[in-house]
Amino acid sequence: MSGGAAISAVVFDMDGVIIDSEHVWDEVREQLAEDWDGTYGPEAQRSMMGMSSPEWSAYMHEVVGIAASPEEINAEVVRRMLGRYRDELPVVPGAVDAVRRLDQAGLRLAVASSSNRELIETVLETLELTSSFAAVVSSEEVPRGKPAPDVYLEATARLGLVPGACAAVEDSTNGLLAAAAAGLAVVAYPNHRFPPAADALARAALVVESLDELTPGMLAALRRSG
Repeated sequence: MSGGAAISAVVFDMDGVIIDSEHVWDEVREQLAEDWDGTYGPEAQRSMMGMSSPEWSAYMHEVVGIAASPEEINAEVVRRMLGRYRDELPVVPGAVDAVRRLDQAGLRLAVASSSNRELIETVLETLELTSSFAAVVSSEEVPRGKPAPDVYLEATARLGLVPGACAAVEDSTNGLLAAAAAGLAVVAYPNHRFPPAADALARAALVVESLDELTPGMLAALRRSG
């Protein structure tokens, strides 16, 4: 991270960074497996964390053993997730303020999420953050989900910036690996329910315990100390 342009953009993951939703995904998919005669265990959650919707719906069909097609599985999971979000949107403390703070400071912002685009748009609209983001990318729009770098490379391309001019905020093993592989400066906000692996956390330039720490000054220092 030495040399080059200063950090001029921040790419946010959504699940685990803007909303505390990884456990909601797990609960919804586990219940669906029970309802639709699949077999769901802890390894399923670990395996699917970071997958794109085509990837995890295929996994639930092929590995969890749900007879319905991946397309049907995907549609039903999204329907149930939207229902959960309508009941209660589990916002990460400090997330909305962090987005607004960086936006007001003139940094360009993007979302690079494994969630379906419909879910991303629902969350941003509910939180009144849609206008803060110059680019929004779902992993379903790129060839490979996290830990592949595709979604981050697409987000930086839509911002019109090289990855080295951007920071990523990530919480999970696959997300941290994806952002690092894409060449962004990685800020880790470790998921407390599903902590990232040590080797993935080691790829972060900085680890924060609260999104209150995510400030323009911190990002400037991140570049200077890189």
